[in-house]
Amino acid sequence: MKTLIPRKFRTLPALIGAPLIGATLLAGCMVGPDFHRPDAPKNNRYTVQPMPATIGQDGDAQHLVAGMDVPAQWWTLFQSRQLDALVKQSLKANPGLVAAQAALRQAQEAEAAGKGALYPTVTADYNVSRQRIAGTLASPAASGYDYYTLHTAQLSVSWAPDLFGGNRRQLEALRAQTDVQRFELDAARLSLTSNVAVAAIQQAGLRAQVEATRKIIASQQETLDSFQRQLRLGQLALADVAAQQATLAQTQATLPPLQKQLDQQNDALAALLGVAPADAQVPAFDLADLHLPGQLPLNLPSQLVAQRPDVRAAEAQLHAASAQVGVAEANRLPKFTLSANAGSAPTDIGNLFKDGTVFWNLAADVSQPLFDAGSLKHQQRAAEAALDAAKAQYRGTVIAALQNVADTLYALKADADALRAAQIAEQAAQRSLDINRRQFDLGDVNRLAVLQAEQAWQQTEIMLVQAQAARYSDTAALFQALGGGWWQNQHDRETSAK
Repeated sequence: MKTLIPRKFRTLPALIGAPLIGATLLAGCMVGPDFHRPDAPKNNRYTVQPMPATIGQDGDAQHLVAGMDVPAQWWTLFQSRQLDALVKQSLKANPGLVAAQAALRQAQEAEAAGKGALYPTVTADYNVSRQRIAGTLASPAASGYDYYTLHTAQLSVSWAPDLFGGNRRQLEALRAQTDVQRFELDAARLSLTSNVAVAAIQQAGLRAQVEATRKIIASQQETLDSFQRQLRLGQLALADVAAQQATLAQTQATLPPLQKQLDQQNDALAALLGVAPADAQVPAFDLADLHLPGQLPLNLPSQLVAQRPDVRAAEAQLHAASAQVGVAEANRLPKFTLSANAGSAPTDIGNLFKDGTVFWNLAADVSQPLFDAGSLKHQQRAAEAALDAAKAQYRGTVIAALQNVADTLYALKADADALRAAQIAEQAAQRSLDINRRQFDLGDVNRLAVLQAEQAWQQTEIMLVQAQAARYSDTAALFQALGGGWWQNQHDRETSAK
């Protein structure tokens, strides 16, 4: 097969190759610090005092299992089909998550674009021009004509060898920024699923409180009616009736705020689903339909910093800042540029690449900043200060993550105790109501005593509902604090980023 390269160009690769090979051999060093992952925390627990292995009692007991992995779809442990469907819907349509996915794609494209700095640039150009030379000047054309058309086709190659690693450090920073966006996406997904789960739990708790409050209002209204009948019969003082009216009014005043919270909670769920409140069809959740997970993961702090997406994002930011120091250092060192240009410039397009029309040139350039009023030096110092700031921010993120887990563990224990106390109070109120009902049947007490016992029992029901909702919310918060298990499903993680 015959070569398509004109004879005039066949010596060009050899002329270009020697300096390119030499520059390639030199392009091995990289200035600036090499990044190393920060040391993991040495502690083996999150709280000052060790946490008990079991939180809660009987059917509400939860066991903290050291080394247990957080499931990727941890919300399914609540065993609620409604919750599972709601989370899946939010993962498909939440605007914040869509924006995080787009930001990751943007960072990936910026990284891919940055790779071009490591390679030569090749440009093809064709230009045609019609010219007339003044009669007082000699024609530059070989024909000597004052009128001529010039066709110029050329190929230009330029390469700046990365001798000191500035381009590679910049690419390293771009890779780190891609990692930042990847972990930001994981954090957005974790925050979204946690918010959906907690919002559903709070909606269930508010619905139960609204229902219990309505029962209390009905009971107190019945008591007031009884008091008013006794007042008409002269069996009760007006002050007692007024006191009951005040009690009823106070209870009625608590219902609108609860209803407002419930409506706003439904609006919050709609926003998490990525739809307007008027268009949302938010399901009604019931605490009785949720299952409290019996086993909870509790990984070591050293595992936490390798799993929490916000910590990993801060680590990637630290990596990017480290690479930028190398970029700033490289900018203060000499820069080398190799270029080659070859082409043909006939007056007739049919004579392209024929003898006498070919031209070429080779060039090498070295530049070294000599005076810039200290700009490059201060840019390097700024990059070093940014690295110090990134180190401090990373440390602060780690501390906040450890605090988050510790606070959640304390909340789990305290709310488990509160739930136990609420259960005891509810059981005591139930027994008191049963006793009063039996005494009423025997004629030992009047109807008023029974109604008052019912009101006391219904108040403990509200306390019990609040304590149950807190236990569920704390459980969801622990899964979030431990990182949400995104690393368990790498394929889905990569697919959602495309």
